[in-house]
Amino acid sequence: MSEMQTIQWFPGHMTKTKRQIQASLKLVDAVAEIIDARIPVSSRNPDLNQLVLNKPRVILLNKCDMANQTATKMWIDHYAKQGITAIAVDCKSGKNLNKIPAAVNTVMKEKIDRLKAKGMVNPTIRMMIVGIPNVGKSSFINRIAKQNRAKVEDRPGVTRGNQWFTISKNLEMLDTPGVLWPRFDNKTVGEHLAFTGAVKDQVVDTELLAVRLLDFLKGLKPQAFIERFKLSDIDPDNTDSYELLQIIGKKRGMLVSGGEIDTERAAVMLLDEFRAAKLGRITLEMPGTVFEKE
Repeated sequence: MSEMQTIQWFPGHMTKTKRQIQASLKLVDAVAEIIDARIPVSSRNPDLNQLVLNKPRVILLNKCDMANQTATKMWIDHYAKQGITAIAVDCKSGKNLNKIPAAVNTVMKEKIDRLKAKGMVNPTIRMMIVGIPNVGKSSFINRIAKQNRAKVEDRPGVTRGNQWFTISKNLEMLDTPGVLWPRFDNKTVGEHLAFTGAVKDQVVDTELLAVRLLDFLKGLKPQAFIERFKLSDIDPDNTDSYELLQIIGKKRGMLVSGGEIDTERAAVMLLDEFRAAKLGRITLEMPGTVFEKE
């Protein structure tokens, strides 16, 4: 295994965001937490439970079409055992977004029944959307609101301020900027966030990150990864990950003067293709993962 790197990233505006979430909680009835289905542990903010207090919650496992289907089903069952409703969604295709209103009505049933008993017909439920940067929150809102009001960019930290969206006749959503935490208690969490692009590439060693990703891929051996880089003649278990990065770079023709392999370019390419799910539907974390905090 290659050496881990310690990754820290906590822009100042995120401290302000935590205060915004706390201030906005009194405006909403429930919270929808969007996480990355490929890294369900690392993409959850450990401060969130304290931040949202006792508000009912729905978890949206976004980017599910990039994650392993069996693993996603296991995560949904895992949350169900904790009494939390979770839905696998994909904001780009719109998959399962139509299940969200019904899920909200289910978790808010007691309050809706109380309001109806007081004579309110079809009461409006207000829900806050929260999530760390780059889990696809803005893309999700654009899709479900059917209007391009939230700025979408495949780069962490672009959303600013709070925005309200009318989702249906009786459901409104409040968007908030993404929130990371001041420090990662476990280096694996930082690395997994960096693998998926939730941490800016400018603050990490790209080559080391790619080598660490290869440490994982060597053990998993996804068929799409083997085929894409023509590695069927390679024994990953007996190949050093940096050497494997060199092999991949050479097979892609990433050479510089003198025939030396451009490993930096190969690293960027590997990370880009992993993030685009070109290496297969891969889930990095399973229920019961040792660094899980809950």
